[in-house]
Amino acid sequence: MRGDAFGLIYAGEQIFNLRELVDMRAVGALPVGGRYRMIDFPMSNMVNSGIRNVAVIASRNYNSLMDHLGSGKSWDLSRKSDGLFFLTPFANRDSPGVYRGAVEALKGSMDFLKRAKQQYCVLAGSRTIYNTTYDDIMEFHIASDADVTLMYNKFGNERWSGSRYEDSRLSVKKNGEVRRLETDVELSSLDCLSMDTLIIRRELLVYLVDESVARGDYHLIDGMLRNNLGRIKIMGYEYKGYVSRLHNVASYFQMNMDFLDPKMQTRIFRGPHRIYTKVKDEVPVRYMPTAAVKNCIVANGCIIEGEVENSVLFRGVYVGKGTTVRNSILLPGAEVNDDAEIENAVIDKNASIRNRTRLIGSKDYPIIIQKGAVV
Repeated sequence: MRGDAFGLIYAGEQIFNLRELVDMRAVGALPVGGRYRMIDFPMSNMVNSGIRNVAVIASRNYNSLMDHLGSGKSWDLSRKSDGLFFLTPFANRDSPGVYRGAVEALKGSMDFLKRAKQQYCVLAGSRTIYNTTYDDIMEFHIASDADVTLMYNKFGNERWSGSRYEDSRLSVKKNGEVRRLETDVELSSLDCLSMDTLIIRRELLVYLVDESVARGDYHLIDGMLRNNLGRIKIMGYEYKGYVSRLHNVASYFQMNMDFLDPKMQTRIFRGPHRIYTKVKDEVPVRYMPTAAVKNCIVANGCIIEGEVENSVLFRGVYVGKGTTVRNSILLPGAEVNDDAEIENAVIDKNASIRNRTRLIGSKDYPIIIQKGAVV
């Protein structure tokens, strides 16, 4: 696959059930695992596959995403030829400037699609994390003479009650051919769940996008692919590694808690493929004499004077003396001052928790303190 594919990452998903976490940032810019962002996973998967031409399609609240990606140097994509491209929305005859779905975002990125020299496109979203390369799926795609190949994993039947998450499921024949697609079904009998990643020829993608927009279909699976099922050959490729998806606050909370499991850390970060992120030069963690830390991820720049257990602390977090933090996620620059008690909470970036404050949530409904808030 090396040299014959380019990458597209659609970072314009709108997951309203993430609430305050996405009020001021794109989903792809959400911090996970202590020092990573959601966008790091699809970016790393593409780079590890030898893809050197990658474009990120933004939609809204993308300032932090642009700041994180920069020139692409951390992913070895700062190049004279190809490299990293950031495609922001703009209004023209074909697009109002606010995308109504991934297909309309692709239409707004048509100049990049037509200019790409590579034959195949690897199209991924930014709300699903996994660690792999696309070499095997590309071989499967070519060997099966597919028009489109969707990545999926087996998932137990889930009831997304009240969720707006695009839950896309596949019915796959024994030979891998997709015979049915379902989207936003409250209770589905299908256990093959799309991983928001597909491979398609560049020319076919351009044609299908133009055709779908002309019909008013702006969604990728629910519109463009499902309406062409039976007309083009759509195959499914099963991925059997670790997969985690964002669809609400509880899933974001659980995703970060998964990183505390040493077995999960090995599967995600200590395999043959690295996950790259923006490098920041910061001082090491300072554990003060009163600190007690158990089963945590603690990033550089943190100062800990209190007790922290089963939690994820991002860069520059402060935990005061006499404070207890359990089963919580503290995003970069968060401060929890003296004699506070925090449990099952997500403290967003640069938020400050005052002395003697008590915040107790549950794993299914963690408390969220929004970015920059003072409580």
